[in-house]
Amino acid sequence: MLYDLHELQRSFLAPLSAFTDTGSHIFSNPYSPLAYTPLSRQLAATYELAYRLGKDYEKPPWGLDTTEIDSHSVSVTEVTEAATPFCRLVHFQRDTRRQDPRVLLIAPISGHHATLLRDTVRTLLPAHDVYVSDWVDARMVPMSDGDFGLDDYVRTVQDFIRKLGPDVHVISVCQPTVPVLAAISLLASENDPCQPRSMTMMGGPIDSRKSPTQVNRLATTKPYSWFEDNLIHRVPGRYPGAGRLVYPGFLQHAGFVAMNPDRHLRSHYDFYLHLLRGDDSDAEAHRRFYDEYNAVMDMSAQFYLDTIRTVFQEFSLPRGTWVIDGQTVDPSAIRKTALLTIEGELDDISGEGQTHAAQDLCHNLAQSQRQSLTAKKCGHYGIFSGSRWRKLIYPEIAAFIRSHA
Repeated sequence: MLYDLHELQRSFLAPLSAFTDTGSHIFSNPYSPLAYTPLSRQLAATYELAYRLGKDYEKPPWGLDTTEIDSHSVSVTEVTEAATPFCRLVHFQRDTRRQDPRVLLIAPISGHHATLLRDTVRTLLPAHDVYVSDWVDARMVPMSDGDFGLDDYVRTVQDFIRKLGPDVHVISVCQPTVPVLAAISLLASENDPCQPRSMTMMGGPIDSRKSPTQVNRLATTKPYSWFEDNLIHRVPGRYPGAGRLVYPGFLQHAGFVAMNPDRHLRSHYDFYLHLLRGDDSDAEAHRRFYDEYNAVMDMSAQFYLDTIRTVFQEFSLPRGTWVIDGQTVDPSAIRKTALLTIEGELDDISGEGQTHAAQDLCHNLAQSQRQSLTAKKCGHYGIFSGSRWRKLIYPEIAAFIRSHA
């Protein structure tokens, strides 16, 4: 019912959104005579702010058409190498003969689209052959395609690793660190010939008992039934996945904003001031950020609830109690895949020690195959996006991958 009410609200707001969009152009377009009236800039700024607060945000394009290799611009083509109902394996195919290390970047299913990792991919492209797990919005998957849980996530990662072969290097960002470690542990237990060369775990809840954050505390202070009863809803009839149980994107987005409401309020006010002053570059930076941040996707209910129980309530991975298809997930079985763990000093989503916990779980790896990094003055998003990612973290990852290629 809540999802239906949300859709009804969106329908009522659609005309207002269109009106404010038109108003912002009428009072700002240089070909409009109204753009030269005394209050035109104030009106245009007010209309655009209202429009951006009320509009629908679709999944943004990757927009990675070129990269620079050896000071030359090289074209990049987005190719789907494999697909399941819930995920596409996207290859950013570079027009070059270089044989760079093959990297499988596993994106999170945590509300935002995989395009949130655009800066991660852009930075990797010049020196790596990059593949990304591009997860599908659950409301777009028909119920006839079945359900998708945490164990299915693990199987999908295993399938992608097997497809790319044993020379691949796996990088996981945030939430997928847990299923990725599980997938590689199972491959190691089976002595699978496609065990990857290395795995890089970035800002994820490998052991969420360590330095619990606000996210962790919510999961442990509420019973499992609370999440079932309050956060799970059926997809309305207008979508291909009509009837599917999901954790809706709009509820996830409300949770993101609620974590730092003052910061978002200040950001929108600053955007309004940028428009008044004509600071086009700052205003455009705001647009780019919120075009990505406000574009959210529905999450399969089974996957979300599995994650709450397995990762945040039962701590099944660090406790050694996680069983998939009759086989216990045992990271100590990993002996061939080198490990790099990365945390942000100021991360308020995955607390201190949660990701580095993988070092203890993979205790049968030789010391030469293990490395850890805590990025100073770096928050959660700074681990994989922005200047600190590009200048501090990426060079460490690139060197680690090269040393184990």
